[in-house]
Amino acid sequence: MLKTEAFKEIKQNAEREYGGLDDFRMVAAFLVVAIHTSPLLAFTETGDFFLTRILARIAVPFFFMVSGFFVLKGENTDRTVRKFMKKTAILYGISMLLYVPLNLYNHYFQMEDFFKNFLKDIFFDGTFYHLWYLPAAIEGAAVAYFLLKKFGNKGALSVSLVLYLIGLFGDSYYGVIKGIPVLSGLYERIFSISAYTRNGIFFAPVFFVMGSIWAGKLSAGKGKPHHISFVVPAAGLAECFLAMTAEGILLHRFSIQRHDSMYVMLLPTMYFLFWLLTAFSQKGNPLLRKMAMLIYIIHPYMIVLTRMGAKALHMEKWFIENSLLHYLAVSVESLLCALLLLCLWKNWKERTDGLRKGGRRREGTRKERILEKDVRSTERAWVEINLSNLRHNAKTLQAIMPGQCELMAVVKANAYGHGANLTADCLRKEGVRQFAVASLEEGIALRKHGITEEILILGYTDIRRSRQLKKYRLVQTVIDYEYARELNACGLHLPIHIKIDTGMHRLGIDSRHVEQISGIFHLSCLKVTGIYTHLCVADSLEKEDVEYTENQIKRFYELLDVLKVKEHPDIKVHLQSSYGLLNYPGLSCDLARMGIALYGVKSALGDVTRQKPDLLPVLSLKARVGLIREIEAGETVSYGRTFTAERDSHIAILPIGYADGLPRNLSCGKGSVLIHGKRMPIVGRICMDQLAVDITGEEGIKPGDEAVLIGRDGLEEISAEELAYQADTITNELLSRLGPRLKRVPVF
Repeated sequence: MLKTEAFKEIKQNAEREYGGLDDFRMVAAFLVVAIHTSPLLAFTETGDFFLTRILARIAVPFFFMVSGFFVLKGENTDRTVRKFMKKTAILYGISMLLYVPLNLYNHYFQMEDFFKNFLKDIFFDGTFYHLWYLPAAIEGAAVAYFLLKKFGNKGALSVSLVLYLIGLFGDSYYGVIKGIPVLSGLYERIFSISAYTRNGIFFAPVFFVMGSIWAGKLSAGKGKPHHISFVVPAAGLAECFLAMTAEGILLHRFSIQRHDSMYVMLLPTMYFLFWLLTAFSQKGNPLLRKMAMLIYIIHPYMIVLTRMGAKALHMEKWFIENSLLHYLAVSVESLLCALLLLCLWKNWKERTDGLRKGGRRREGTRKERILEKDVRSTERAWVEINLSNLRHNAKTLQAIMPGQCELMAVVKANAYGHGANLTADCLRKEGVRQFAVASLEEGIALRKHGITEEILILGYTDIRRSRQLKKYRLVQTVIDYEYARELNACGLHLPIHIKIDTGMHRLGIDSRHVEQISGIFHLSCLKVTGIYTHLCVADSLEKEDVEYTENQIKRFYELLDVLKVKEHPDIKVHLQSSYGLLNYPGLSCDLARMGIALYGVKSALGDVTRQKPDLLPVLSLKARVGLIREIEAGETVSYGRTFTAERDSHIAILPIGYADGLPRNLSCGKGSVLIHGKRMPIVGRICMDQLAVDITGEEGIKPGDEAVLIGRDGLEEISAEELAYQADTITNELLSRLGPRLKRVPVF
């Protein structure tokens, strides 16, 4: 477990913003556009060479350094690097597909030795002239991460500098070794694999490493802005860039360059540039990050469109021959196209994710796992959710369902106290595609969290809120015929499930009212996507209860035959809840609504079921020992003085009470807790925020120790069923009452 100070430092570093980097991303993106449009070529070749072959050469190294700064900082976890490589690979794949039309136009697929050259392009050169950056970023990140992990900062920098030096002689300094047969032959072999040494092996790694090292300096406080923080890097940048300019001009004049991406002075120039940009401490701008990458990806299309438009409008003189106007037109078009794509992306995300505006999920990432671990050392009381057990239960329950039947996860009442968002996130990763809630508010909360799967509202929703059903793509249960007619009158074309009352007499249309039920299928603005009932005594194996349940099942299936539901394969049939599956697993249905069983407990202690799957409890309830009091014989504890010590006693005060959902009728010895693996009684009355435990005779207990109210501690266990029995209730109520003051902490 991380210590508090170390934890705070990680959190602060993770939240730090570097607005200067985001601003310069846009500058770098337009410098790349300049490289491919030569803005000054119509006016001055020297000026254009300076702009495109010297100044603009800082753009791509800057992008690499930024990636190294954010991806390789901290502990350099495998997960962070893999995530970056995966995202970049996906972007590369999309970009290659995007440029297929232009490649067809350029006869790319008709080149000689197509398969060999295609592989070479995919891994090094890019399938379009600007796409080389993406495989270079993937390879550069991998090489830099390996070097940092293997050799540390200094070793990684040394090796990456050697790689850069090798690349240098295949790029700007190629003329130096061109006349040496051995070396020129070696480089020719390199060029047979990659057209340039400006790639992910020789070019990118050093900048990734530099970015990582600079992130480490800032984390250690060595890069903090001070009164000369702008002067020093600005002066260094000016001197190094002037030297790089002289270097580039001399190499070009003496025709030494094979290409012009790699200069000796590019390295110190990037060092001072990065120092200067990170000295700006204003808030970052995620929009600029996305726009810069989109401009980089799409600008070649804008070049083609600009030329085509100029020819069509007979304005070649203005937008082709005038290189500066050509550059400005391409830049503006690229910017507008990037904005359009971002707007389309935002609208799509709002429709599919219920107005979720981006950003990573709050649970499940490595950073938040550190946060949750820290909770267990600082919270007064909390709930632990064992996600491994939840996944196990889902798979176990699915295994006893008929082949065509899917699991519908019931996550109402905050997933029976387990945390609806946390539970749904876990289950959707296991392939669960159907969720059920009790209310409109619960459904909206899941959508806003980012759950895109089907969500059925099992309970009542006011007709006046029907537009929210449409907006958040929620499936509403029709609870009677009149309700269906009113919902249809809204004219919103909503998906619904019809609830059938076969004997519970709660919500639903009586199964004998066939005409009403059939009429719902003909309402023009409602689409029936499901039909279901609820078995009210499926948890009992008493003879009378079994007969009642079987009669409910019979009435339901007879209705389905009359309605000819089997002729509508898109209509989901379901009637089993947890006990319905455990006691009647062979029923033919499309969905099984799993509630309490999914969370690894039964409703009541001693419940017997026909199926006995190996279900594991998901939830544990824990608290800290807040205080230990010494009281003398005859003294009392808590409200009402219901406990009087018969001897000198030690009393542990736990900071958890009935406001957290713990039943008050567990007071006065009826309930107990586990501390150090031993069961100890609750004494006196449970208060709103505290309770007292008699720990007399137990050595070594101290403030801060962990107490278990539900769960296992050593060989002892207090199950949810046991606690519910002691409180004269069922686990469904006990767990769903656990309040929002208790942090839900995932454990794996």
